[in-house]
Amino acid sequence: MAEARIMEGSYMYVVIGGGIAGVTCAEQLSALCPEEQILLVTSSPLIKAVTNFTKISRALEEFDVEERPASSMQTQCTNVQVLQCTVDSLDAADHRLTTREGSTVAYRKLCICTGGQPKVIARDNPYVLGIRDTESVVTFQKRMSGAKRVVVVGNGGIATELVYEIEGCQVVWAIKDDAISSTFVDAGAAEFFLPQLSAEKETAKGPLKRHKYTVSSGTGGGSDTQGGALGPDWSTGLMMKGQAEGSHNIRVEYKCEVDGILTPEQVATSGRTPDAFLETQEFKETVSWPVYVSLTNGKLYGCDFVISATGVTPNAGAFLKTTSFNVAEDGGLKVDDHMRTNVPDIYAAGDVCTASWDPAPHWLQMRLWSQARQMGAYAAKCMVANVRQEPISQDFCFELFAHATRFFGYKVVLLGKFNAQGLGSDYEMLLRMTKGEEYVKAVLKDGRMQGAVLIGETDLEETFENLILNKIDLSAYGENLLDPNIDIEDYFD
Repeated sequence: MAEARIMEGSYMYVVIGGGIAGVTCAEQLSALCPEEQILLVTSSPLIKAVTNFTKISRALEEFDVEERPASSMQTQCTNVQVLQCTVDSLDAADHRLTTREGSTVAYRKLCICTGGQPKVIARDNPYVLGIRDTESVVTFQKRMSGAKRVVVVGNGGIATELVYEIEGCQVVWAIKDDAISSTFVDAGAAEFFLPQLSAEKETAKGPLKRHKYTVSSGTGGGSDTQGGALGPDWSTGLMMKGQAEGSHNIRVEYKCEVDGILTPEQVATSGRTPDAFLETQEFKETVSWPVYVSLTNGKLYGCDFVISATGVTPNAGAFLKTTSFNVAEDGGLKVDDHMRTNVPDIYAAGDVCTASWDPAPHWLQMRLWSQARQMGAYAAKCMVANVRQEPISQDFCFELFAHATRFFGYKVVLLGKFNAQGLGSDYEMLLRMTKGEEYVKAVLKDGRMQGAVLIGETDLEETFENLILNKIDLSAYGENLLDPNIDIEDYFD
């Protein structure tokens, strides 16, 4: 409470959230306004900082995420103060925050960057674990050390990385789609990835990219405190090894969802016989498991615990109790093309917000670390421009969706409408695949490239980015556009 009282006061800029969006916003504000006192409010003792930032192309970027003690922010940005607490209420009319600890903070401009919270199936079940922040990963690692089988539910980025990284443990991967990793790639790319489910995983080389800090149980904002979202390299160097023999023992259950989490007693009472893990097994499952997962396809699997990786919902609930924000269907705070909410002097960035402007033809919102960084930086610029009454144009990053990541050991680049989002049925796809090396997909409409998926070391990202943005008519090239014997960079760069 003593620290909270010291932090009471009035600030030109206040940012709520210690994740990538919030920290980036505070850093940008510090750089733009070195004369102003800025306050970063975070419920976690750790913050997420972007490091090793690299521009791959005009729209595409790569970076690492480093976890730091929240206090380190004040060392790096001397005009940024950090208040570790949880916001209890917001009085928008009076431009004032009240914390759970009882302190009050006045602001002129406020940016909400509280991220998202995981959609955890059976949230109160001790055998169901959501993966969202560092503390949940630590819990996961502890459980993995004694596990022989886990069930992973979800088909997005975290689920995909988990399934690939887990070793020495049987994995049942339950997905609602007819292809793996469908949040990011199409069925063709999923087929390209499938051999990696049974392949030996390459050992990570080089030093661990993210610094780790240990948080004692006595710190933090309470048991319901949630840290910032995991960054792009969250699985690097983590030990995800169970007790079973072998490296990759994975079974994918397609087009199904979880319809029940059952205790051993409930399974015994139901009279159902759990399914064996391997199709070649003719014997019945005889091992007793602490928890069982019933799937909508009729399968029943026993396991040590369940990993719920089914996406996130915007973490805006605390602000909706006292303030009338416009909220999108997905639960995010609606923001305009200057990251402003409908409430005067309040902005939002990252997973907590929903872009509600008319987007550029080749941009779409996905709740990713790359967009969290972009939104946080842009929100800071917009706040400062508003205070100074200066005009500001929307950042170029909102012209083209561009995201780089790694799945199954491969570099993955997504550009534009990479899965033909919003293009209807009137489009064509050009494909090129070299088994085990690369997968290239170009999405075209009316002869012009609308999006692309690049898997492997293709070196095509900058060329394809230019083709999309410049709206070049590619009709004359036809399927030759992806001919591996033709260096298309010579044509268009």
